[in-house]
Formats: sequence, structure tokens, C-alpha cells
Amino acid sequence: MKTFEWEWTSFDGLNVYSKGWAPEKEPKGVVCLLHGLGEHIGRYEHVGAAFAEAGYAMLGFDLRGHGKSGGLRGHAPSAEAFFKDIEAFVTDAAKRYPSAPRFLYGHSLGGLLTLSYAVTHKVDVKGLIVSSPGLRTAIHEQKAKLMLAKVLGSLAPTVTLASDLDTAALSRDPQVVNDYVNDPLVHNKITTGFGKAGLVITDLVFQNTSKLAVPLLLAYCSGDTIAFPRGSEEFARLAPQGLVTLKRFDGLYHEPHNEPEKADVLATYIQWLDAQVKN
Repeated sequence: MKTFEWEWTSFDGLNVYSKGWAPEKEPKGVVCLLHGLGEHIGRYEHVGAAFAEAGYAMLGFDLRGHGKSGGLRGHAPSAEAFFKDIEAFVTDAAKRYPSAPRFLYGHSLGGLLTLSYAVTHKVDVKGLIVSSPGLRTAIHEQKAKLMLAKVLGSLAPTVTLASDLDTAALSRDPQVVNDYVNDPLVHNKITTGFGKAGLVITDLVFQNTSKLAVPLLLAYCSGDTIAFPRGSEEFARLAPQGLVTLKRFDGLYHEPHNEPEKADVLATYIQWLDAQVKN
């Protein structure tokens, strides 16, 4: 396996940090990773290694306002800003590996972005892997907070708040939680503008679910108290028949790739990728 890092400039001038994991030989496919809220791609080292061992390259970038990328922590000016970053990254992946099929893989916030991007844009990918997407979370059940987020997101978009993420709900592995809490690149910040963008992105998903046009492996966990399981189940019911493979991991928490059963989880992803590459 080989790893490599690079940086690029977003459409609005932010420095974006990226990293890749790849097999020594030509990859069977390229997986473009979108991580979750507050974290960074460095938390996916073992995922990239597993994909590379299976013959796939995995490329990821720290979202704006996250990790080693530039921008106010936890801030995004709009949903479209995210989409432009994703499009630029997928285009770069195509240039790096022009003959390999491309896939988008998003977790949590990254899963929400993956779904929203895929149903609102013409995507140049063969398929999607989405885990624990934030389609239905605690804030979606609190109408007063929803309204406040939309108003403040318009009037004062850079006001920074705590994300109030329950770190104990990430994984049943205490080492994962401890590493997360003590990771200097992890933050618990979210701006009102980011919150508004997140609500817009969620609305776009459910307004355009019928436009899903590529195969999707949608993984969710019955023990997830951060991204509620019913959000994934609702999306699967509304999506075009035959495109969604819905995989439920019983008892697992929010980050299936960081659970004690992570080897089985990643094997599930790789088996699905292999099936798509053969089609």
C-alpha cells in the first residue's frame, strides 16, 4: 500500500487538505471519502488501508472548516459550497485514475452530503456507500430549534455554537471514544450558517429522493442515537426500486467502521464494491 497527501484551493480560496490510500498496482476502483461533522480524514486510516488491501484506492479530503483544511471551524456558507468542493474532488479523482470506476463514500454528515449531491447533480460515479447519514437527528424533532437555526443562519451565519455531540454514542469501543476526545484535529463547533446549510441539504435529499440514479449501499446501525435509523429506512422506502441495498448493523453505534465488528463492516462494503465493479 502507498499513501500520499496533497492540497488544493477551493472555488472561494480555501486551502483543502487531501490524502490518498492506494494499492501498489492499478486499483479496481476509486472511493472518494466524505467524513462526518467535527472530524477529519485521519480517523479513516484503517478504512483506507482495508480498501487498498482489497485493491481499491481511497481518496479523502478534510471538509471546509475541518481538520487540516482552511476556514472557520464548523462553518460553511451554503449547501452549494459543499457541492462545489465535492465536484472538484471527484473531478480530480477522475484525472488521477481515469480508467477506474469511481464511488462516493460518505459517513454521517458526509453521508448526508453524498445523498444530497447525488440526487441534485449529475454525478460521475458508479455507486455510493453511505453510512449513518444524518437524515433524522434530534434537531429535526425540535421545531423551535429548526426555526431558530434557519433565522440565525441567515442573519448571523458565522455565530459559532457547540455541536453537543454525545461522544460516548460514537462507538462501543472506549479507545475510539478516548482517541476522538483527545484528537487535536477534532472539534465540537458548528456555526449557525452551517446549521442552516445542513437543514437545506436534508430537505434537498427528501425532495429529490426519486432522482437517485446510481446504486447505493445504505448502511445504518440499530444502536445509533446520533443519526436515527428511521432516516435511512425512510430514504430507502422513497428511493427508486432496485437501486438501494439497505444494510442494518444490529446493536452497533454511530460509527460502524469504528466498532469492534469493524472488520465485518468493511468486508460488507468491499463485497458490495466488488459486485458493482463486475456489473
